[in-house]
Amino acid sequence: MKTVQDMVAEAKANIREIDHEQLLELQAAGTPVVDVREPAEFAAGYIPGAVNIPRGVLEFEVDGHPAVNCVKDSALGHREATIILSCRSGARSALAADALRKLGFRDPVSLAGGFNGWAAAGRPVVK
Repeated sequence: MKTVQDMVAEAKANIREIDHEQLLELQAAGTPVVDVREPAEFAAGYIPGAVNIPRGVLEFEVDGHPAVNCVKDSALGHREATIILSCRSGARSALAADALRKLGFRDPVSLAGGFNGWAAAGRPVVK
């Protein structure tokens, strides 16, 4: 039997985690930031430019969300592009990135430390 910590560790072994500077660089180049927290968590504060697609529906909604695929064609070409996932601490976003990897996304990345790490470092937050 696995624990949730085991599942997160396995996911992190399969995906790439990025730091704040890497997020800013990727975001400046047009990479979407998807916050996978629940809507109430997102409403309390989020990384500027992030869109909210809760973890519970991510796999069902990510292909149709304009912030993720508006630049690519309807043949899901956006799966070849990088996508940044963020959550509260970096655990849900690691699981989300691994799920998207399994769905054929080439480069889903997770923000190490999540939103809490971002805010604790004094980075800008939209409220």
